[in-house]
Amino acid sequence: MSEESFADRFGAYQRRFDRLDATIATHMDQWGMPVLRAAVAVVFIWFGALKVFGVSPAGELVAATVYVVPPELFVPVLGVWEVLIGISLLYRPLIRIGIFLLFLQLPGTFLPLILVPEAVYVTFPYALTVEGQYIIKNLVIIGAALVIGGTVREDT
Repeated sequence: MSEESFADRFGAYQRRFDRLDATIATHMDQWGMPVLRAAVAVVFIWFGALKVFGVSPAGELVAATVYVVPPELFVPVLGVWEVLIGISLLYRPLIRIGIFLLFLQLPGTFLPLILVPEAVYVTFPYALTVEGQYIIKNLVIIGAALVIGGTVREDT
């Protein structure tokens, strides 16, 4: 195979790849943000509803962390708060409110790492229990919220 024929083939593949990349980018621009908003909203609505109905596996951890307020009051109120965050993310005019509520709520989700370490670490500070992994996944939610919040001005 000559150098020119390799270069010609490579160039043809590159042009096809560029067209495919442009097509994918168009769909990502069109669908990426709505899907991200919906995914984060579903997580908040679902997890919040579990707390409201008293069936959240995180209920005991929340109760152990926020021990100054009775859990039978605090856990459902937190659940309603989370459902409100989710609903706000689904309805475009309320995104700013949802992001604000989210950033008030999320720092508290990391409290068990300090206040209830026996529940979140198998081996401190790196081996996490399932509960610890549940907490650390909130870093992804923070990143998603920053991306969602960064798009609010585009529509005003």
